[in-house]
Amino acid sequence: MSFLNRRGLFAGLIAATGAAPALASATPAKLRVVYHLADLDKVNFVLGNMQNHLKGAGGPHNVTLAVVVHGAALAAFKRMDENIAVSEPMAALLKSGVGFHACGNTLKAMKMTLTDLLSGFVEAPEGGVVKLASLQADGWIYLRP
Repeated sequence: MSFLNRRGLFAGLIAATGAAPALASATPAKLRVVYHLADLDKVNFVLGNMQNHLKGAGGPHNVTLAVVVHGAALAAFKRMDENIAVSEPMAALLKSGVGFHACGNTLKAMKMTLTDLLSGFVEAPEGGVVKLASLQADGWIYLRP
């Protein structure tokens, strides 16, 4: 190895070492996580997971959560059939900034509108699975418990 090549190698090592502390101190990006909920029997489980996720992450200032609900699971959120085991955790999650998305296709199939659901949902008119794919494409982490 010639003297010039060794000098370049040495300069490269110094530059890399100098950059290491800057990289180590960089603030990690706030995670964005979307939960996929389609199974009626998993509604309470998923709401509990989301509460635990917020707590484990240190609160909503450290993580952004959303849930996309479609299929049979959407029936658990009917205003008319309000169940305290669903409405209370949902209300707490909403207060923490969790976004609730209702599949537009499921709403049509069940002959419902957003007014038939517990307050806090926004419609995903493109459909639940399209909404999930779109969020993933935007960098959201996908979870399906």
